Amino acid sequence: MTRPLVIGIPCDYRAVGPHPFHMVGEKYITAIREATGALPLLIPVLDPPIAPAEILASVDGLLFTGSYSNVAPRLYGGPAPRPGVLQDEHRDATTLPLMTAAIEAGLPSFCICRGFQELNVMLGGSLHQHLGEVPGRANHLEDKSAPLDAQYGPAHDVNLTRDGVLAALLKRDRITVNSLHEQGIDRLAPALAAEAVADDGTVEAVSLPGAKGFLLGVQWHPEWRWSENPVSRLLLRAFGDAVAARAGR
Repeated sequence: MTRPLVIGIPCDYRAVGPHPFHMVGEKYITAIREATGALPLLIPVLDPPIAPAEILASVDGLLFTGSYSNVAPRLYGGPAPRPGVLQDEHRDATTLPLMTAAIEAGLPSFCICRGFQELNVMLGGSLHQHLGEVPGRANHLEDKSAPLDAQYGPAHDVNLTRDGVLAALLKRDRITVNSLHEQGIDRLAPALAAEAVADDGTVEAVSLPGAKGFLLGVQWHPEWRWSENPVSRLLLRAFGDAVAARAGR
């Protein structure tokens, strides 16, 4: 029997009471299963981390998800985080080397929200820790008191880069996205290309010119009710198609 396609999803590291847990939001798991047909494989973020080569030998693609935690600012030369801002250095220690190895191997990778920020940091970029406090930038946070459907509802437009990867895939030059992030790209990594930019100048999607395989990062959340959104359907299915093509399916 041919084994199913496998898409690895690195976990978040959380304490639940006195116990450590490795966890992934269900919305990411179900989006991968439903949109691509692949088997979602949760990757624990152990200390020391599992070697990237060991992970790559077991998966056909990687999804780097959003999270309540932020990339440790010491990794991009930023100031220490404010008290109470959640960090997850277990995840950082797994995902950043894993992204490097995946890019070198041409393994299809889709980076969402925190994953999008991890990609920028891993390639030498930096982040604004509180985007809404930057002069000229809008507040990109959701209203946490609102119902989830409102939090993940349409929030603002982004302009797609002419002749970019995203514009070619979506066949349009402007789309509306949700917005649930306090942090955002400050210095874009030199190797990355901006694929979508909000009206306030915030980079909302990136690609890596010359990448050996599918590599796309988006700041918004296409996994939320993905099947109801034509843009999300195209993004997730393009990722799934790339995974299948690399696996020779």
